[in-house]
Amino acid sequence: MVKNAQVMERNLEVCSKMQIVQTRRGWFQECCGCEARSEFKYYNEDNVHFATSLDDSSCLCRICCQPSYPFKATVVEEGTTEEIMTVTRPFKCAVSACKCCCYQEVSISTPSSPHLGRVVERCWYCVPRFVVLDGRGREVYKLHQPTCCGGACVDCCKEGNPCGKGCCKVPFGVYDAGQEDTDGRDAVGAGKILRKPRSLASELFTDADVFDVDMPEGSTSEEKALLVGATLFLNANFFEGGE
Repeated sequence: MVKNAQVMERNLEVCSKMQIVQTRRGWFQECCGCEARSEFKYYNEDNVHFATSLDDSSCLCRICCQPSYPFKATVVEEGTTEEIMTVTRPFKCAVSACKCCCYQEVSISTPSSPHLGRVVERCWYCVPRFVVLDGRGREVYKLHQPTCCGGACVDCCKEGNPCGKGCCKVPFGVYDAGQEDTDGRDAVGAGKILRKPRSLASELFTDADVFDVDMPEGSTSEEKALLVGATLFLNANFFEGGE
């Protein structure tokens, strides 16, 4: 157990920024309209590829149950194939406003901590909102896109002009659980998950995504693992199967 905990610690403890890159699908799969298993590669701030994950899900679910298909993705250390963490997503209703049950969620576990935490959808009306919970069910972070108009609309200009440098960039703010004011252009998050375009060809013909994750200052390796799980969760809900 100690050895397993060390795998996560040595990869995440000093990681303040991370880039998560989805592997491109082949042209044959695209032409056939098949939804391939999601493979991701993980890079630290020094651009070192330190981990890889591949989701375990059935082809039928990926085709028929988008964007709510269940999966299990195990993140393994590059070179040793030792498990860093596992992200598990059950089948639930798609992300939608005004729900009272069946909220989207993923659970995150490690070999040394089978209940590390969860990311759960909350009831929302205008902008989708999520919370990151630790293993005891305590709220660690709030998660949603930047807003304007008193929280009623997504701020499409947060990353710049959407017709210029902000084109195809989709940010999600990571806010401390105790932060009350998370809406409006003046709200400052503790971290950020940014989905950004890889290239024009990727945007038009594949759903190969790239995410930049800015970890909150002072966050533990466990909390960073929860945000990695949150990134896969956001990808599955908002960016898979869109092309």
